[in-house]
Amino acid sequence: MPSTTDTPALEDRFAIRDLFDAYAHCADRRDAEGQAALFTEDTRFAVHMAGADTDPTYVLHGRDALMPVFEDLRQYDVTTHFNGQSRINLNGDTATGESYTIAHHLWTEDGDRRIMVASLRYLDDFRKINGRWLFAARRLILDWSETRTLAR
Repeated sequence: MPSTTDTPALEDRFAIRDLFDAYAHCADRRDAEGQAALFTEDTRFAVHMAGADTDPTYVLHGRDALMPVFEDLRQYDVTTHFNGQSRINLNGDTATGESYTIAHHLWTEDGDRRIMVASLRYLDDFRKINGRWLFAARRLILDWSETRTLAR
């Protein structure tokens, strides 16, 4: 059982883990504004579609730049982001972390239901502002993906 001196760290870890889950929830509910609100105003969001050891496919700067990307999820009939393991390293009012997500994107194309499943890793920097943890920087890394037609 943790001592009472560990309570703030446990609360911070829980709040950051809740941030991971809020991000996935907003994505799956198409709440682009709610999703963007999880980031600092000066955030940096980099996407690595060819793996971690490659240059980013694109980089967005600032919270407002995130909206078109989050709105783009509306092209799918449904998405499910399932969060897995995560690591969090606290350092006062800042932290770093790594989290894993399996993302499912379902749509209809030429009358066929299609699904893309992707294994994602996020490398994050967090900042606690006014008692609330936010993403200060986020690197989305696509480890692998598969697209297929679903059986009828």
